[in-house]
Amino acid sequence: MVHTVLSHEPLAIEPLLELDAHPECGGLAMFVGTVRDHHEGRPVLHLAYTAHEPLAAKVIREVEEDTRRRFNVPYVRVVHRLGDLAIGDVAIVCVVRAAHRAEAFEACRHAVDAVKHTAPIWKEEFYVDGTSAFVEGCCIRDDLDGPEPKPHRHHSHASHG
Repeated sequence: MVHTVLSHEPLAIEPLLELDAHPECGGLAMFVGTVRDHHEGRPVLHLAYTAHEPLAAKVIREVEEDTRRRFNVPYVRVVHRLGDLAIGDVAIVCVVRAAHRAEAFEACRHAVDAVKHTAPIWKEEFYVDGTSAFVEGCCIRDDLDGPEPKPHRHHSHASHG
């Protein structure tokens, strides 16, 4: 069954845990990314995630499969939120089950980083001064082991919402 990897609705964490499905696994690692109220010293009011949805879904599923193979773990799920998000809203959830905690932690970090840097999902932050900026670092790196992404650019236009 194909699972949801992108959602315009608030993300539910509990269904992703699938606690009884892998009794051979003693480790469960989870990352939940939430919207914070600042970025590089600027107060953030809210943000919006947009995506090339068919391609983003394909990339996330490929990241899940690659992570399962690379770290030899049976369960990897990543779900990313799209649309307008308020401060505190859940933007991304990654759950990994593995025989041991070390593999679970490593696989979880890899999957989140890979989605952030390869899936065509863009984050636009809206600031209290009425400006907004698309944050660079998402979907712009060819190599996850490469140099850090450049700082984001600011665009001056009125905030919506």
